[in-house]
Amino acid sequence: MKLTRSIEVLFSRFLPSPFSIAILLTLVTMGLAYFFTEAPANESHALAILSYWETGIWNEALLVFAYQMLLILVLGHILVLSKPMGFLIEALTDRVNSTSSAVVMVSVATMLVSFFNWGLGLIFGAIMARKVAEAAQTRGFKINYPLVGASGYVGLMIWHGGMSGSAPLKVAENGHLASLMDGVGDAAFISVLPDSISFSETIFSGSNLLLFGSLLFILPGFLYFLAKRVRTQATYLPIYSESKLSADEIDSSNRIDRSKYFGVVFGFLVLAALCYQYYPQVLDFAITPNLLNFFMFGLALVLHGSISNFLNALEEAIRGASGILIQFPLYFGIMGIMRESGMVIEIADFFVSIASSTTLPIFTFFSAGLVNIFVPSGGGQWAVQGPIVIESALRLGVPLPKAIMALAYGDQITNMLQPFWALPLLGITKLKAKDILPFTLLLMVVGSVVFLLGLWLL
Repeated sequence: MKLTRSIEVLFSRFLPSPFSIAILLTLVTMGLAYFFTEAPANESHALAILSYWETGIWNEALLVFAYQMLLILVLGHILVLSKPMGFLIEALTDRVNSTSSAVVMVSVATMLVSFFNWGLGLIFGAIMARKVAEAAQTRGFKINYPLVGASGYVGLMIWHGGMSGSAPLKVAENGHLASLMDGVGDAAFISVLPDSISFSETIFSGSNLLLFGSLLFILPGFLYFLAKRVRTQATYLPIYSESKLSADEIDSSNRIDRSKYFGVVFGFLVLAALCYQYYPQVLDFAITPNLLNFFMFGLALVLHGSISNFLNALEEAIRGASGILIQFPLYFGIMGIMRESGMVIEIADFFVSIASSTTLPIFTFFSAGLVNIFVPSGGGQWAVQGPIVIESALRLGVPLPKAIMALAYGDQITNMLQPFWALPLLGITKLKAKDILPFTLLLMVVGSVVFLLGLWLL
């Protein structure tokens, strides 16, 4: 484990906060645009770049996108804090009696939930790992808690290939591809872009489902292998529970908020509207962010049973959404510079010059993994890297769904190296990044082999 220890020390000493990284990337992009792109006629190059940046930050379509991603995280978190989900977690952890059984149970359940929604899966896996530790100390058996915690984080390695993946969700929206490439690519290429790419070609394609199914067996099997070879010890943790309203707050809330029927009835009304509005899209596998969020909103209201319970969960969930809220506009500013200055075309030209139709998905996978270390957000990364991937794929004749999924796979795999999204899990489990990093790095290697073989062969 010397390599993982070295990486852990390197990250803890030299890697700044994600917000600082976003600022540094903004400054680097400005510098690259200034020195490597042509200045506009009759205008200061530096001032033009600042104008591109400001325009990108307030791009209305991208701001809508940011809010959609924010809701995916928050509503997923709210769902997992409902009582039915709590009962499910308790029922699953009751079957655990060792590290081996724990890592298989936690990893499989977390990946299945994360395939539906990454925010839901992240919190679900964290609470499952914590409940396993509580069960171990209550029932008197020893576990390797860091390995169990890493098992609860493995859902972030498959999320972008799931139903809440930022890139597949956005390209399923009518007109998104043309909007993203407007003013970026050659008009002849843009004219041949499809209006949308449905989930049947991305998330629910045979190749993606085969890869997900393979990981659903391979990763738990690998964790089981590790569990048989690591040390175990007793755990000492207080019983976890989400924050609750105080007695004064409960007394001061009105009857409507506390009603067992008001919130549930409204939740069913939301679900009824969902069925009426989106039924044709569901049949066509055209899952969009709005459809997914509308479904989770209605379901969360029903499962929480009252408005007060829903709002209490919202207060807990919103804490983990600050990264999206403040960082996305900076990524949009970067995209604005790259788009308006012509950098997207230049980078796409570079990839076209070194890649072929066979190797482009591989290059996309590795580049997306690298970018994710510095831009730890699938949505932000799609805004920055998406136009490059589309332009390169069109020029080399690579099917757009394959190129998009290559980006998704690369983006998600280095979540096992970049611990930004592990922060909610670490807060719930009381583990530290250095505890789980040695195991998540090994998982990243195993997952990379699976994804690369899939991109090469399928």
